[in-house]
Amino acid sequence: MPESSPAAPVALSRRQVLKAGAIGALSMAGIALGCSTRADDGDEEPAAKYIDAHSHIWSPDVEQFPLAEGKTAKDLDPPSFTDEELLKIARPEGVGRVVLIQHHIYHGWDNTYLIDAAERRKGIFSVVGMVDDTRPDPDRVMRELKPRQVHGFRITSWIRKEKWLDGPGMAAMWKCGAETSQAMCCLIDAADLAGVAAMCERYPDTTVVIDHFARVGVDGEIRDHDVDALCALARHKRTHLKLSAYYALGKKKAPYLDLVPMIRRALDAFGVERCMWASDSPYQVVNGHTYHDSIALIRDRLDGLSDGDRDWLLRRTAESVFFA
Repeated sequence: MPESSPAAPVALSRRQVLKAGAIGALSMAGIALGCSTRADDGDEEPAAKYIDAHSHIWSPDVEQFPLAEGKTAKDLDPPSFTDEELLKIARPEGVGRVVLIQHHIYHGWDNTYLIDAAERRKGIFSVVGMVDDTRPDPDRVMRELKPRQVHGFRITSWIRKEKWLDGPGMAAMWKCGAETSQAMCCLIDAADLAGVAAMCERYPDTTVVIDHFARVGVDGEIRDHDVDALCALARHKRTHLKLSAYYALGKKKAPYLDLVPMIRRALDAFGVERCMWASDSPYQVVNGHTYHDSIALIRDRLDGLSDGDRDWLLRRTAESVFFA
């Protein structure tokens, strides 16, 4: 989840990552790695059916994939979380595909690393990139990125705070998204929901995805009026919701059952066809939290769901938005 809070290179091979000690660094950061079902880094069909609709990745090779705004390898936390390391923890839980989210705090507007991963592992990854709407023709950039597996764009109030949804560039992005079927993916707080609702009114044909319940409960308290505002977005028929970032919401403690009432309200409002599970790794897999506990809340612990419901939440919704 963190972005700014307390946003044709040659890919690293598995051998290079191992040689650099990246996996060891990840283990030191408290991430329990599972066994990979891939024999090598070559393209192959997903070995499992679920889709993780939200994960970040980054490489310790900051010469090949430079960091933004003067950051160095020492700023990476954990020190390494490559696409290979992500799949090592995802595949044992039945996750075969992942939506990769641009992380502005490390890579700014440069989507190169995510695109590189998506093009090396075709069909495994889809990308939610970032485009600077204050620069000329962001809609042109969006169209250029579509063939490179970029099926959505992260937009956030955290970079510009006030009037972040204003201006011709942002308007061009929302209009273009409706034409290209690229989603506007909103990293926001509950206070920003009204602004997003106004944009949904203005651009009813644009697909919108709200990340992490709009961070309702990030301060430890899940307030009814915030959940009301979140669920009110469901009246906009192209708006979707990520059920994600459990480590950061409510009591912030597995098995995260305190989040179930909010999840049920969201499902009642949006329906399973517009909700999708996501981990928000690597933040979900450090500091005592695990990937298993994240997916298990929806896959194993949430009562009253049919097999078909779980299929929407764990695969079909994300597939329709990011892999269609």
